[in-house]
Amino acid sequence: MSPVLPLSSARLTPRRRPVRRPVVAFLPFCPDEPNPKPEAPLARGEAGGCLRSPERASADCPPPQFQTAPAPLVGIARLAANSPACETKRKSREKPEYFLLPVKSILNRCESNRVPFEWTINPYRGCEFGCKYCYARYTHEYMEIDGGEFEQRIFVKQDAAALLSRDVSQKYSYESKASGYTQAEHIAIGTATDPYQPAEKEYGVTRACLEELARREGLSVSVITKSNQIVHDIDILKVIAAKSALSLNITVTTLKPRLARLLEPRAPRPDLRLAAVKELRDAGLNVGVSASPLIPGITDGEGELEAVAAAAKEAGAQWFFSGVLFLMPSSAKTFLPFIREKFPRLAKQYDQWYAKNGYAPEDYRKKVSERVLRIRQKFGFASRPWEGDRPTAKRAQLSLGWDAAAISEAWHRPHSCSTG
Repeated sequence: MSPVLPLSSARLTPRRRPVRRPVVAFLPFCPDEPNPKPEAPLARGEAGGCLRSPERASADCPPPQFQTAPAPLVGIARLAANSPACETKRKSREKPEYFLLPVKSILNRCESNRVPFEWTINPYRGCEFGCKYCYARYTHEYMEIDGGEFEQRIFVKQDAAALLSRDVSQKYSYESKASGYTQAEHIAIGTATDPYQPAEKEYGVTRACLEELARREGLSVSVITKSNQIVHDIDILKVIAAKSALSLNITVTTLKPRLARLLEPRAPRPDLRLAAVKELRDAGLNVGVSASPLIPGITDGEGELEAVAAAAKEAGAQWFFSGVLFLMPSSAKTFLPFIREKFPRLAKQYDQWYAKNGYAPEDYRKKVSERVLRIRQKFGFASRPWEGDRPTAKRAQLSLGWDAAAISEAWHRPHSCSTG
């Protein structure tokens, strides 16, 4: 990158070192390590970039009249800034903005050894459900977009099927290192965005990915969602389950509709999600319920987590898990003001627990873990579906046996953006 000012200038501004953001696993598998300090608030730049607030002027960040031009965007930030708008048939004034994002890969490696999967697929960037506690807001910051816009600017990944076909062929291994090279690596779909948010109805990126996975045998795959829209893909999910290990996870954090609407403004109601669990089980698919995150003082009341587990069992769920709320700095900027407004009696406790650390106290988390264990024992739940259930095939090939015409017959809908 060239300097902004000419080399002869006496007022050169040193380059900023790139900020390395932590790799964070999906909610129920958060690491038990100190959280990095929250970053200073940023003001939006003209092209989706960020400039330091004028009030924070210093030797490294001079006042506006002496400030140099912002550094050019690079990588995913540059792609996002240049992404064209997607056409949409939605007319609501509250709908988010959709953009078509050209990406180099759709299968992304998870380097953390604290999670039970090696690969992730996130068909979109951003999520319209707008959950107040959503940990994944930090992913928008990679694109130099404020995390508060996570539910307002949704990026649709382009050419998903073609990219996934190449990625699985070149990256995926049927002999994972973690299993001692005896089992297939695991692919988790929906770790940083909901794969069945409303965008899926128009753009079908998740469907495109599933159709590609259905062409192969011996994979290990899971999906996690808050949406009952997943039932529209039962046909293709059954094809995958017949050839690979497949587990489906539906998130239900509370049975109270009004509370769910407050915490998860645009996600389907809890009863609709539980109905989806039953329909998926009736179709012969393996399904469990996630009650993550458990929100201190809000969804952790006596009997509340137990009630979610009982409803999950009645719907046919085979496993159940829950983890305590974890807040990255970008999430805390949204969630803590929400707590002060809607739950002022909890504001002091949340400031003590989360203002400087992303984790609840260790003793609280330990008690929750013990509580979840008792719930599993009471209802006969497993903990996680993929443990011991991965295929052991040494070499898997593309399958030519699935009927593409039959699979797509139930899924006729227009795609305004190319997804491969």
